[in-house]
Amino acid sequence: MMKGLKKWRLFSLLAVMMVFLSGCGEDYISALKPSGQVGKEQFNLLMLATGIMTLVVVVVSVIYLLAFLKFRRSKVGENVIPKQVEGSHTLEVIWTVIPIILLLILAVPVVTATYKFADVAAMDIVDEDGNKTALTVNVTAKLYWWEFEYPNQGIVTSQELVVPTGQKVYFNLKAADVKHSFWIPAVGGKMDTNVENLNKFYLEFDKESKDLKDGVFYGKCAELCGPSHALMDFKVKALSPEAFDAWVTAMKATEGKVADKASTDLGEATFANSCLGCHAISGTGVSGAPGPNLTTFGDRNRVAGFLKHDEESLKAWIKDPEQFKPGNLMTGKYGELTDEEIDALATYIMSLSVEK
Repeated sequence: MMKGLKKWRLFSLLAVMMVFLSGCGEDYISALKPSGQVGKEQFNLLMLATGIMTLVVVVVSVIYLLAFLKFRRSKVGENVIPKQVEGSHTLEVIWTVIPIILLLILAVPVVTATYKFADVAAMDIVDEDGNKTALTVNVTAKLYWWEFEYPNQGIVTSQELVVPTGQKVYFNLKAADVKHSFWIPAVGGKMDTNVENLNKFYLEFDKESKDLKDGVFYGKCAELCGPSHALMDFKVKALSPEAFDAWVTAMKATEGKVADKASTDLGEATFANSCLGCHAISGTGVSGAPGPNLTTFGDRNRVAGFLKHDEESLKAWIKDPEQFKPGNLMTGKYGELTDEEIDALATYIMSLSVEK
């Protein structure tokens, strides 16, 4: 009876694993379906390493099975000791040289790719007017959200990275508080963001994200950073170069935009009195704000990186951020806002957009 139960337990475990593994092939988040040149090269290295390991496992397994079958007691007898080959110089050379060859086959392309991905010299190239030619994004990881500054364009946003396709996008990575790690599984990465030093690398986006689920690639923090580490998501919109230029223009057009404390719109007035100290609604400027820039909040597909993008989710977040992201640094007197003010505030924030 117990043996039968154990078999069913194994079957159930395999069934559960199949459910989880079924999500590994999604284009918007899977490293096994790369959508950029960096991701494709890293995938090829993964396949090379897997091939070598599979070869080793197969060869060792075959040798083991042959020895097991050839020298089993039922065949050679109880008291037969097979010929011993210990001290064989030939065998010692073989099992020393073969691993070295396999390591070289793996190490050479890995080291070559590592130096290639670390080559960010193009970040400093300028044109005749002294303007940098490469698109650079300064990424700052915070508890538990992401800030993206485009220094050459003079704009800043958060939680949703917007990039053009068909060109290298260079990243300056840093952390504002504790160690995090920047990773877009379907495109490439990952790279740590540290408080003490600046890390640099680049990615390439081969295709637009509009046809993916939710119209975005998913980004993750890949370094355990606190109680809400699993909820530290960001999204990536990959646009055509023309659409990206239009987005940059729209962001620049928000310069000087602020919420008015004396506004007749209750949502705007509430925002100005309760939120403006931490959250900007202008896409121009530099990084370093205490809270996420909300200029494009209405264009996003998630609230707080993981909640459904609607007013009900936003109102729930405003009322109690700690309930959803324990340890986050959003503070304020939200308990003092009336339900009417929270309703109006959510409507106002959802209206912030540069794409509509």
